[in-house]
Amino acid sequence: MTITTDMSETAAVETSAKATLTGRETQLKMTWRRFKQHQLAFVSLWIVIAFYLVAIFAEFVAPTSPGAYNPRYTYAPPQGIHFIARDADGGFQFGPYVNGYKTEIDPEALRRVFTIDPEVRHPVGFFVPSEPYKLMGFIPMNRKLFGTLEPRAPFYVIGADRLGRDQLSRLVYGTRVSLSIGLVGVILSLFFGVIIGGFSGYYGGFFDGIVQRTIEFIRSLPTIPLWLGLAAAFPRDWGPLQTYFAITVILSMLGWTELARVVRGRFLALRTEDFVTAAQLDGASDYRVIIKHMVPSFTSHIIAATTLAIPGMILAETALSFLGLGLQAPIVSWGTLLQDAQNIRTLAGAPWLLSPGVVVVVAILAMNFLGDGLRDAADPYGR
Repeated sequence: MTITTDMSETAAVETSAKATLTGRETQLKMTWRRFKQHQLAFVSLWIVIAFYLVAIFAEFVAPTSPGAYNPRYTYAPPQGIHFIARDADGGFQFGPYVNGYKTEIDPEALRRVFTIDPEVRHPVGFFVPSEPYKLMGFIPMNRKLFGTLEPRAPFYVIGADRLGRDQLSRLVYGTRVSLSIGLVGVILSLFFGVIIGGFSGYYGGFFDGIVQRTIEFIRSLPTIPLWLGLAAAFPRDWGPLQTYFAITVILSMLGWTELARVVRGRFLALRTEDFVTAAQLDGASDYRVIIKHMVPSFTSHIIAATTLAIPGMILAETALSFLGLGLQAPIVSWGTLLQDAQNIRTLAGAPWLLSPGVVVVVAILAMNFLGDGLRDAADPYGR
């Protein structure tokens, strides 16, 4: 009888362990199911993934290097990719191609004007040969994702800029810089916000007062004059990489305050909870109580704040570079690309140079929708 009872207890313990493990799996699946129900967020997830894949494989995706130029095609209009063409016999041919250009002289402005020539076709292919390059800086390759099969044929899917540089290629390379600044900046802001805000709410008192007054001082500073002062403080002999790093750090130093206040408010509410008191009585250090017990209890808030902070970082970098206070040439970012759209010629004759603004809007909206979906899915009290 004793043996039977022991075996029953062992079976009960094993069943309980399996149920616990199953519960953990079910919670993960439940979170994923809630997220998929948010259709806009689910679509935004794939859009954000596509953006970051383009950023990672920029050298492979871009038809040319960002600095390659051809003065024969300054302000060349978008060619567009076609898939069906009529042949000389009246039939149809299937296959991607782009039309060539015809050049005319505007008698009033006395300048060269490009028009699409429907009679000239340049076939387009995938994995076309190209000049040797290094993918991500260390993988040697000599093929591009797509391009014309004729090496010297013009290929400007969304047009060219004032120097005859491919706008699509520069936009692809700009995606890498702008998205990486947002991601790195948010990681640094998340670190400072959680640590400083956590200790501020956990200890309270004099330390909390100093932190909150510091946050209020930083948030009271006008943004544009502060950016002007910080940009003027950069040494003129700094290279592009040093400027890139400085911009990232500055955006992080200004972006941690909002997250710190959110974390501080949650810690003020959680520090009197029973599980925090139990951890303290068990001898856990303050660092362990904060990181292992209190921070995971409001993961949904951190996820929402993080995903919603990335668009803010991207917009800040874009605004800085657009105003000439942030990144400068030869670095290619969405902000530096928009600098070419500050004149009447662009608005009147080359509206395709505003394409970085469209990309910024799409990326910001996708990340905001993604943040809303992740917040709702991670909420333990959600439906």
